[in-house]
Amino acid sequence: MSHNVQITTAGKAITVEDGDTLLDAAMAAGIDYPHSCRAGRCGACKSRLVEGEVDLLPHTRFSLTDEERDAGLILACRALPRSDCTVAWLLDDEERAAHPVRKVNATVVALDDLTHDIKQVRLRLEDGERFAFTAGQYAQVTFPGCPTREYSMASHPDEPALEFHVRHVPGGATSTHVASKLTVGDRVAVEGPFGSSYLREKHAGPIIAVAGGSGLAPVKSIIETALAAGMRQPIRLYIGARDERDVYLESHLQQLAARHANLQVNIVLSEPTGPTERATGLVTEFIAANEDGLTGCHAYLAGPPPMVEAATELLAARGVPADHIHADAFYTSADREPTAATPEEQAVQSDANTACSCCQSTAS
Repeated sequence: MSHNVQITTAGKAITVEDGDTLLDAAMAAGIDYPHSCRAGRCGACKSRLVEGEVDLLPHTRFSLTDEERDAGLILACRALPRSDCTVAWLLDDEERAAHPVRKVNATVVALDDLTHDIKQVRLRLEDGERFAFTAGQYAQVTFPGCPTREYSMASHPDEPALEFHVRHVPGGATSTHVASKLTVGDRVAVEGPFGSSYLREKHAGPIIAVAGGSGLAPVKSIIETALAAGMRQPIRLYIGARDERDVYLESHLQQLAARHANLQVNIVLSEPTGPTERATGLVTEFIAANEDGLTGCHAYLAGPPPMVEAATELLAARGVPADHIHADAFYTSADREPTAATPEEQAVQSDANTACSCCQSTAS
């Protein structure tokens, strides 16, 4: 059975098949629906159910509180229509990144090892054009013979090549191919841009950026773009890594900080195997102990779900409004499958938990 859904903010109606979420159906129909995690954790796709009925798959209380549900709000990524519906997303259109979704072909022009398990991949569009996106967004990338995967752009939008940071997940079909078989000259399909965890250039208050593992990719894009745009507010970057060998692009970031007095870079190691002068422990604990200037800030979080969720909880507890926290948690496709687990249990069910203990919430 299918249901008709009118999306008033898009000015379009779509058909949602039984078992599909509102967000998936909207994206399949080419609608640039605001979203980020697609797993019921971030709240970026929060919408008002104007008319009709939906079932909501499990989600965290941060993304949608009981009070918000009672007031008629839903999460598009968790909503399964039970009748014809009318919905409207909540994101202010003035803040939306308005780029048409494109399917393009690109060529691998450079491959470099950033760490023992993260590879930098640079692509150039075959038509010679630039891929329009806003810093912090992601694309669906299909490498030769591999399942499509989502990767955030690490380059800033004005660069001629697209840059991605691909972490090798043992047993992962796509990341294993990138780590061992991908070569310069290979053709790659790219579709996008997607995602709502992007830089708000109109914001004049402090910026807090938190990255774990390859989550540095979108954060790098956001910071470089903010600095290039002349944004002069304090920008504080916190990077969580397990050990020294997991730290990358430090020299580049420190050079940026040397040229821009408003940028501060902090690197925290959770499990150093040798003596270190760096801060140690969980990156969220370091933030809690050292960050007291959160008034009026926007936060950009990217990396393993435990880190993103722990940082989200910390910032929310310190009074940062939910709509000022832009979270890009790197969930696997398995994380997004419907499950009967509680939201708290779901929050620790990602393979990303094993990827970066630097970021794990103490609750996990």
